[in-house]
Amino acid sequence: MQTFLAAAADLAWPLALGFAWVLGELVHRWVKLPRISVYGLVGFLFSSSQLGLLSRPNESSFLVVANIAMGLMLFEFGYRINLGWLRTNQWVGASGLAESVATFFGVYWVAAGVFGLEGLTAGLLSALAVATSPAEVLRVVNEQRSSGQVTERAMHLSALNCILAVFLFNVVVGLWAFQSSGSAMQAISSSLLVIVVSAGLGLLFGAVVPALLRSLGNLGQNATIGFAIAVILLVSLAHVMKVSPVLAALTFGFVARQRRLTLNSAQRNFGALGDLLTVLLFVYVGAALAWPRVAAGLGLALALVGMRFATKVGGAVLFARVSGVSWRKGLLTGVALSPMSALVIALLVQTRYMGINLMDQLAPLAAATLLLDIAGPVLTQLALKWAGETPQTREH
Repeated sequence: MQTFLAAAADLAWPLALGFAWVLGELVHRWVKLPRISVYGLVGFLFSSSQLGLLSRPNESSFLVVANIAMGLMLFEFGYRINLGWLRTNQWVGASGLAESVATFFGVYWVAAGVFGLEGLTAGLLSALAVATSPAEVLRVVNEQRSSGQVTERAMHLSALNCILAVFLFNVVVGLWAFQSSGSAMQAISSSLLVIVVSAGLGLLFGAVVPALLRSLGNLGQNATIGFAIAVILLVSLAHVMKVSPVLAALTFGFVARQRRLTLNSAQRNFGALGDLLTVLLFVYVGAALAWPRVAAGLGLALALVGMRFATKVGGAVLFARVSGVSWRKGLLTGVALSPMSALVIALLVQTRYMGINLMDQLAPLAAATLLLDIAGPVLTQLALKWAGETPQTREH
């Protein structure tokens, strides 16, 4: 009997992935909802805290694979960011900075001023609320095959949000470490050093890997597998060194683009490998959430999500005309920045490697993550459709 139960436990994750994939395809075909919203909901329902079919994500061998999946998406996202465009149209960068600062202080006011959370807890919630998840935005863009001003602005602003969120999060975690230990050096090493080393790893891989691929030749066949193996190595190295795989993978993508190696359309999203890892990543994100935490923090979560939505939309609209688009497209850009769940889970996993388990202490974050895990991709999809940047809407 014990052997049977052990075998069933080992099969739980593969069976959940299969069910999530089939259900995602069916729901997408019937009602055109993003597949990743379905994957996240399946993971949440099947998790150890709900139906109890899946082992805890941090105790599962799938943790490493989920981190690799996130790394591959962040690399591709960074690869698609054109830093030259941001230098040419500096108002886009100003828009991202303004809405990120407004989101941080707006959420902090809600958490500390209205709901009475203590300063560091409110600061952590505020830093994570700044984030827009590149993985979710990229997946919806690829799924919808969208292109245009709203698509490009949403992707570039997501990258800025990601970098600022990682910076703010590590600063607040450093303050948390200082409060716990009283050591200023430990606080600095757990914040600034993490950021510098993470970005340095990305820069190193971004310089070395393209040069290696050029020396091997036949880039059309070698680029995809070469970059995939490099991302796997980079993410693993970041975890061993206890730094941020999020920032490292994103920086790797930024730098690789500047080295003028081109991924063709068939290599986008890393093909079938990317599709498979996408299912796993978003089932994992849903499975990391527990209903008791979600229910306990639902009130503050709704206020947090509302403030975050208002500041991101407000910042995009405020800078719309000066950055060269209509107020309507500015509004839709802000709506497209709704997802945050995958990046939030990735950052919280990072703190576990540092010996801090923040998910147990941030119940409102669990509720906000669940809400935006399902609704965030849907809002991004709607924004791209309403902007007329998907093939179906362009035909009309």
